[in-house]
Amino acid sequence: MMDLTPFREKIDVIDRQLVELINERLALAAEIGKAKRSVGGKIYVAEREAEVLRKVTSLSKGPIKNDALKAIYCEIMSAAIALEKPLQIAYLGPESTNSHQAAIKKFGSSVDYHAMTSFADIFTAVEKKEVDYGIIPIENSTDGSVRDAIDQFVSSELKIVAQLYMEISYCLITNEPLDQIKKVYSKDQALAQCRLWLQRHLPNVELCDASSTARAVQIASEQPGAAAVANELASVRYGVPILARNIEDKANNMTRFFVIGREPSGAVGGGRDMTSLLVLLDENAALHSGTLLKMVEPLSKRGINLSKIESRPSRRKAWDYYFYIDTGGHIDDPEMREAIAEMRQYCTMVKWLGSYPR
Repeated sequence: MMDLTPFREKIDVIDRQLVELINERLALAAEIGKAKRSVGGKIYVAEREAEVLRKVTSLSKGPIKNDALKAIYCEIMSAAIALEKPLQIAYLGPESTNSHQAAIKKFGSSVDYHAMTSFADIFTAVEKKEVDYGIIPIENSTDGSVRDAIDQFVSSELKIVAQLYMEISYCLITNEPLDQIKKVYSKDQALAQCRLWLQRHLPNVELCDASSTARAVQIASEQPGAAAVANELASVRYGVPILARNIEDKANNMTRFFVIGREPSGAVGGGRDMTSLLVLLDENAALHSGTLLKMVEPLSKRGINLSKIESRPSRRKAWDYYFYIDTGGHIDDPEMREAIAEMRQYCTMVKWLGSYPR
């Protein structure tokens, strides 16, 4: 057998160097933290995080994959933030939901997490300074927008400060054999993302809404004949076995999450920013042709790319809508400010929800 000792000795030397360099980096980050606290600066800076991740991935020549490298650096930055001030992060709970996983992916394991029972609770906790940031799912590649989350922005002054995308894979979790399942519990979006699988394998089973995927697993652990649609982490956390894996209808099932906070993010620049808006048209807009075109034309003629537009009931009266819009660019860009100013000439409300790294 080949002698592995020389290789292991080299690895030991590299490990000692890595530990020294990581601690040196954290010490520098702590000094930056002191300077930021002295002037009331933000501890978490989304645009700086994006810049660091972009730089380290551009420096890497392999064999490590970029996603793995980003995960390592997210934990390093999480440890650095904890030295400055332990962040408090709210997410849709209980533990082991997709939102919990997304929060850990974004902020690492060195911050404090708080499970909330609703999107409204997350917004309230951030607004009242009970936590520093909240993380919410905003849309899924299979099932579309998370409407309840979008609607929270209508009455809130919180800003979107960052975003992330996470691949979502679901399992059927239950103590029962397949032919003994009577009810399947999960969050409505999760059930929708597994609709075809459930129709094919459990055509006569009742589908029941739960407040979260993790809560669904808790129900499945207690109720005879019940199953849950949730992630593998929830199965481990609540001790309920997995009956089937990868039951989502489409491969590469991705969910987009927003980080919300009280202070906006600065610009990354170089075309690497996004801006979200909430627009309410005049109440007589439906009576005139071309009103929707007038709403978006100020963006188009300035070369600002419109990547998403979605209507939602305003809840002021029947058949009255506001529009959620995603565009390229940052609020500090002159073209963006000009476009928003012009949009306000035709619209009852143009609300800036935030600008954040793409």
